[in-house]
This record gives sequence, C-alpha cells and structure tokens, in this order.
Amino acid sequence: MKDRGAIRHNLMISLGFALMAAALYMIFVYVPTEKATGAIQRIFYFHVPLAWVGFLAFFVVFISSIMYLWKHSAKWDALAHASAEIGIVFTSLVLVTGSIWAKAVWGIWWTWDARLTGTLVLWFIYIAYLMVRGYAREESQGARLGAVLGIVGFLNVPIVALAIALWRTQHPSAIIFEGGLAPSMLATLLVSLAAFTVLYIIMLVQATSLKKMESEIDDITNMQSE
Repeated sequence: MKDRGAIRHNLMISLGFALMAAALYMIFVYVPTEKATGAIQRIFYFHVPLAWVGFLAFFVVFISSIMYLWKHSAKWDALAHASAEIGIVFTSLVLVTGSIWAKAVWGIWWTWDARLTGTLVLWFIYIAYLMVRGYAREESQGARLGAVLGIVGFLNVPIVALAIALWRTQHPSAIIFEGGLAPSMLATLLVSLAAFTVLYIIMLVQATSLKKMESEIDDITNMQSE
C-alpha cells in the first residue's frame, strides 16, 4: 500500500511539474500580448487560477468542517486545517497580483470595489480561523470552533464570486464565460488552471499528512506526561 501511495504521489508531482512548465511556456512565450493593456495582462493567467484555488481550498474547509462536526474524526479536522492554511497563501497571492494589475490598469493599488473588498474580508475570515485554531486552550476546542468558523466563513465565497453580477464594480467581467477570450488565451488559462489545481492537491496531501503526524506526536507526548 505504501509503495502504491508513493507511486501515486510521484506521478502527481510529475504531472504537476509538466503542467506548470507548460503553463509558464504558454504564458510567457505562446500566448500573444494583449493589445489594450500590454504585457501586464499576463498576470491574468496567474491571478485567475490563484483565485480559483483559493475558493477551492475554502470549499474543502467547508466540507471537511461539516464532516468533522458530524463524524468527530481527526482526519477531517486535519484536512480542513491544512486546506485553510493553503487557502490563505493562495488568497494572499490573489490580493497581491490583483493590486499589481490594478495599479497598471486603473492607476491605483487598491479600491474598495465589491469583489476586492469581499476577497479581503474572506482573507480575514480564514486568518481568524487559523487564530482560533492556534490560540484555543485545547486542540479539540480549537477544532470545533474552527469548524464552525470554516462553515460560516464559506458563505462569503459565493458573495465574492457573484459580486460582479450583484453590484456595479470596477473589476473586469467574467469574460471567460462570455466568450471574450481568444482561443490561445483560453487554452493558456485552462492549462494554468489545471497546473495550479494539481499544485493545490499536492500541497494538500503533504500538509494533511503533516497535520496527522503532529496530532499523533501530541497524543504520544500527552500519554507519556500522564
């Protein structure tokens, strides 16, 4: 079983490396420069996949938190905790790349646009999630409180996703679904989405495994101290 797991892990890493290499080639070599905004538009192929993975990570937190409260299984708690940490990283990068893009296109680093503000609120919610986990007196208490916050916090994700449709916003519309991308741009975006999704899966598997190991070490330490 361990050998099969190692093989699957190595295959996933190989796939991730190949997809990321292909994505970088397509972003910087294959896809043409956008006429209106120039080379800065290439950040789009990072910004959108980062946002997608951030939402995906928080969806995993949402589902895992529900399962933890239902089953009281440590594996679900480890999965939720690991995914929240990864989601924070990707959402932080979304805010950074979004600010760089905004400066180039709008001339300002930040505006209190509905989607931008919603993304920042989402970031703070999951920072709070990690703080609750980190400062709880007991691990089980932190897990329960974190699970509740992980479920409630996810309610902000569809608000952020639908912000453009719900409010007037400076943020670009969803040109992906409106057919506004040239075939080469769409192909580049899809490859980048696949690459970052596989990267997330690899990170999640590794982080969850580490969380489980930490929990087992803590259990052994507690048993020895009693």
